[in-house]
Amino acid sequence: MNEAGFNDVARLSDAPLVATHSNAHAICPSTRNLTDRQLAMIRDSGGMVGLNFSVSFLRPDGRQLEATGWDPILRQMDYLLEHLGEDHLGFGSDYDGCTTPEVIGDVTGLPRLLQALADHGYDCPLLEKLAQGNWLALLDRTL
Repeated sequence: MNEAGFNDVARLSDAPLVATHSNAHAICPSTRNLTDRQLAMIRDSGGMVGLNFSVSFLRPDGRQLEATGWDPILRQMDYLLEHLGEDHLGFGSDYDGCTTPEVIGDVTGLPRLLQALADHGYDCPLLEKLAQGNWLALLDRTL
């Protein structure tokens, strides 16, 4: 959705804006990823962004290399946390029809992701928010 589309949606509803499978455009300039302005609009609406695990939306070069390691994921997480705050980010995955980093693979790789984030300095309360707490809080705000 383009920025004009976000503006139109913001005027039509007071519900939180949600981008379930998106990353930061500033790191990976895919049209699917979100600009800083879009991230701010989502944050300010009380919404959420779900980190997309597709390597083409994680890597700055956009290449679909399964051999992608933790660095692009950690860069995206750090950037999104900086721009959204810890209450507006979670995992979005997107396992269906995309190339995911081999370090994650499929859903069985989520414990490895949580460990990589812990090793990177994310504490247990933040990891709980990213894994489930923020999505549950979003549902409470919305319903």
